[in-house]
Amino acid sequence: MFHRIGAAAYKPDIGNISLLCENLQNPHLSFKSVHVAGTNGKGSTSSLIASSLQEAGYKVGLFTSPHLTDFRERIRVNGKKISEEFVADFVSTQHEMWQAIQPSFFEITTALAFDYFAKQHVDMAVIEVGMGGRLDSTNIIQPELCVITSIGNDHAQFLGDTPEKIAFEKAGIIKPHIPVVTGQIAENALAVIRKRAHELNAPHFESIDAPAPKSALEGNYQAFNEKTAYVALYELNKLGWNLPDETIEAGFQQVIQNTHLRGRWQVLTQSPLTIAEVAHNEEGILQLKQKLSNTTATAMHIVLGMVEDKNHDAVLQHFPTTATYYFCAANIPRALDAESMRLKAANFNLQGKTYPSVQDALNAAQNAAEPSDLILITGSIFTVAEILPDEE
Repeated sequence: MFHRIGAAAYKPDIGNISLLCENLQNPHLSFKSVHVAGTNGKGSTSSLIASSLQEAGYKVGLFTSPHLTDFRERIRVNGKKISEEFVADFVSTQHEMWQAIQPSFFEITTALAFDYFAKQHVDMAVIEVGMGGRLDSTNIIQPELCVITSIGNDHAQFLGDTPEKIAFEKAGIIKPHIPVVTGQIAENALAVIRKRAHELNAPHFESIDAPAPKSALEGNYQAFNEKTAYVALYELNKLGWNLPDETIEAGFQQVIQNTHLRGRWQVLTQSPLTIAEVAHNEEGILQLKQKLSNTTATAMHIVLGMVEDKNHDAVLQHFPTTATYYFCAANIPRALDAESMRLKAANFNLQGKTYPSVQDALNAAQNAAEPSDLILITGSIFTVAEILPDEE
């Protein structure tokens, strides 16, 4: 499983998923879909789109990754998680084929999602890319619309070490004559996407100036995702989906209730203000930095844990030197150990102590913080996952 163990679990092709879905009578061809790629903002944008479709009365599938506390969070219909029984039945009926082709965890999960959405007879499924786009398991769908939220430096060992190379991989989801919507993307990367869209005669719509409504999602950076989702929904409306502005506004306001999106500047307690934020790459941390600059907290306590295969220096350079740090490692093989985290952070004058677990680090921060302080848990989806309660 890539998210747990890293590169050893990554399979960059669509051969296995094609075989898995062929064995299931190609469920991905039986429902309409929106395909969402991007370095950051995929989950929020996908959730905003799904919530708005749901508010319009459609039966909506939502496929996202990774999960926080329960595997079933990845696969939802109208916000409700896939049942344990469906997952168990799928495994019991399909596992013999897996022995023959040795699919990855994500390939199996994608096939499961497609099979579930087909059997649930969804009106629309919003499908988030796992990584990249061109060779991602999700890239066998025939969507109504493609969305590329952002281009940033993440997973460079798989997608390339320049924005242009990464943009090429993300642009791999664009299909002939199918509209594509792009978010906040630098010109050098956007040029790659424009070129690909032109080659495929795919109408291209940029969302940077869209008059999007405000959603219930906190964080200044959500404005970019709101604009991208709004333009995507506007284009779906032009394609015949009934999505007037008042429905989109309702979808944006109800996005957390409808999709159960968590970990995006999520307030856990008010005194001291305690925030969970899954930002984990340079682009995400830059957006987080802007949000932190607007806080009025007396002091900041940052519980920080990252995974091994990130560009740590690129991320750490943006953290505030005035905060107290509580270094830790999530309980996964891919996590960077706490002492290595502390030593890397010290190069950027980020000072603090190490703790044996994320919970221990948070406990220490809570013991040290005054009511007027801010506690932030960040650096990795997995760090945040360990302190979130199970979904209600």
